Amino acid sequence: MPLATLHSLTFQGVKPIPVQIEVHLSAGLPSFAIVGLADTEIRESKERVRSALINSGFEFPSQRITVNLAPADLPKGTAVFDLAIALGIASASGQLKNASLDDWLFAGELSLSGALKGTRSPFALAVAARRESQRHPALKFMLPACDLPHSQGVPDLEMYGTPTLFDAAAHLVGHGEPLEAARHTPSPKAVDDPVDFAEVTGHDAAKHALLVAAAGQHHVRLVGSPGSGKSMLARRLGTILPPLPFDDALDVAAIRSLKGEGNALSLNRPFRNPHAGSSFMALIGGGCYFRLNMRLHT
Repeated sequence: MPLATLHSLTFQGVKPIPVQIEVHLSAGLPSFAIVGLADTEIRESKERVRSALINSGFEFPSQRITVNLAPADLPKGTAVFDLAIALGIASASGQLKNASLDDWLFAGELSLSGALKGTRSPFALAVAARRESQRHPALKFMLPACDLPHSQGVPDLEMYGTPTLFDAAAHLVGHGEPLEAARHTPSPKAVDDPVDFAEVTGHDAAKHALLVAAAGQHHVRLVGSPGSGKSMLARRLGTILPPLPFDDALDVAAIRSLKGEGNALSLNRPFRNPHAGSSFMALIGGGCYFRLNMRLHT
């Protein structure tokens, strides 16, 4: 059947979005089209995928190739779909017989030689894949081998790292050496904060309000003149809160990974201290990347 369906992931801001990748081969003049609001990074993947398939020992079909990235109304601007598109073309052309693709999520950027390059924010991708696996328990995640060490803090997810497109295809059809599986690291623990709520002297009314807010999980707005202790009290509020639930800690670490701040997993409550004169756009992040490509570049 000249149709293959695979699955991958992208992000809208910090929200993970599952993407279904459909590859169809039909008669007609040879062409290669990618539809579904694909950005330049994805449109250029046509040349990467073509060269990677040929250099990996596959035959590039001389047919009309159409790749659909669903949902079609979501802008997509990442190269992590390269691996799924290449495997979809190989499967639709009959070169991956007996390969079960329904139980896999694929993410990886291809080089012209067929090797897999590291992806942007692999930890965030693994967290998103874990969320998908909770809805589909048999789901497995395939990513570049160089990204596997950065994703091993994500539990309850079967992950495999592949160095090349050929190794990925061989694993799917049951030939060659098995791919390296992720070895999960122990769960993190909350570490002692260098500040403590008990250090606050005075501010009895403010401390009572913060205690009530912490106990009831309410929002707090601190208003006062500069230097009155607002930031000092806010900084110490997290020390009287319980450690983050593990799922929330994963989400926080995924956001930090998307922002390029590393992927350290911690149960400590995050704290941000923007300048008092920061504008609204400065607080939420601005620029063309945030508005058009929905990435976190602040």
